Amino acid sequence: MLADFMRSVPLTRVDATILAGLGPAPGFLIHPADSPAEIAAYERLRRETFVVEQGLFCGTDRDDIDDDPRTVVLVATTPDGTVLGGVRLAPHGEADIGWWTGSRLVVNPASQHGGLGPALVRAACAYAETHGVLRFEATVQQRYRPMFTALGWHSHGDCLVGGHPHVRMRWPLDQIERHAAATKSFLGPVLEPLRDQPGGLGPPGFRGDDGVPVPGSEMIAACDAIMPSMVERDPEWAGWCSVLVNINDLTAMGAIPTGLLDAVGAPNRSLLTRVVRGLAAASRAWQVPVLGGHTQLGVPAALSVTALGAAEHPIRAGGARAGDTLRLTADLTGCWRPGYHGRQWDSTSGRSPAELAELAGLVAGLRPRAAKDVSMAGVVGTVGMLAEACGTGAELDVADICRPAGADMTSWLTCFPGFAMLTADRPGRGAPAHLPAGAATAACGRLTTPPGVRLRWPDGISTTVIRSAVTGLGTA
Repeated sequence: MLADFMRSVPLTRVDATILAGLGPAPGFLIHPADSPAEIAAYERLRRETFVVEQGLFCGTDRDDIDDDPRTVVLVATTPDGTVLGGVRLAPHGEADIGWWTGSRLVVNPASQHGGLGPALVRAACAYAETHGVLRFEATVQQRYRPMFTALGWHSHGDCLVGGHPHVRMRWPLDQIERHAAATKSFLGPVLEPLRDQPGGLGPPGFRGDDGVPVPGSEMIAACDAIMPSMVERDPEWAGWCSVLVNINDLTAMGAIPTGLLDAVGAPNRSLLTRVVRGLAAASRAWQVPVLGGHTQLGVPAALSVTALGAAEHPIRAGGARAGDTLRLTADLTGCWRPGYHGRQWDSTSGRSPAELAELAGLVAGLRPRAAKDVSMAGVVGTVGMLAEACGTGAELDVADICRPAGADMTSWLTCFPGFAMLTADRPGRGAPAHLPAGAATAACGRLTTPPGVRLRWPDGISTTVIRSAVTGLGTA
């Protein structure tokens, strides 16, 4: 129960100075409890409030959450270390899939520090959002509903706790939608002028795809550019990734790669040499030659690669329909790339050419109705793009999404995962017969008639994480 406050906490002081940047310093600091003494003081306040004064519990209010090593307790302390109040946060269930709850929020009634309760609530929300939480909820006493509503929480039904009326509240977390918007939402408006020319943005059925069939042939072409900041900061890795992302694009189209063209610019020979070194290493790893391109010195760092492949029957991103099953197949080996923790997962640099070739042939072997490789928009953003191309929405079963042990759910759903393919096909179809050790596959959702992307949780609740089209390019 996140809002089991002492009765002396004034509800009229929601807009207190804490976290608002107004007025004098609040005289307290909120931080994770870092000593047994702080935990003990917090638990004493809880017992005095919930057991002795309010009678919500008999004897003790301690439960399994207190014994969970993953539980985080935030306390508010004065400069001399006195604990004025606190709140605890913890994952819901044995596996941390990004669903957390807040509970046992308590404030010392003798404290003269206004706004302490709302400040603890805000601190709990900030902690949840910055630590990979996707769903954050609390069960609060009915009398505190107005305060939580004023703080931005949403109500999701009434209940009883210890015979007292409570309400279930949820804090809206929109980091996935913000990430998808930042990486892809501009595409439709910006690329609109290219539609004027017949065949612009690809032939019918392939608009918004990872690659494009070249008219009059079985050739598939794909093109990607690498961010200049990445080229400057990590040139070998930039060279490697320029090949990786293009091979992934061809893989999603069901195409066999045949060659690469590169365009490289660098301010000096040292940087240029390192970029080309990464390109060459990736060319050897995937056994796909760089056929030619353009190279220039004395210019700002720039890198783009075009990949060529062949597919007699290319797979479209927009070929599926509502009711089809979504499947994620991903290489879970490797780790976060140094310098890109939470943003880029490196599963490919340790793979052999034979393993990379097997993964690159995945979609061609499955022949699903639709496929996309997971891009910088992450798993959820890419699901949104596939659904947009199909003219549908999508729902993902959070507990069924395969991910590495070293990645929290939010990071995994929003990062570039190295190798990961999303496929959509009729229910019961689409499971690969064999994968290299360390790769995994799972049916983890479905395409839906309602638009947007939703996460479905083990309790049957669905939360919307993307409300509308991701790119604005429309159906394929």
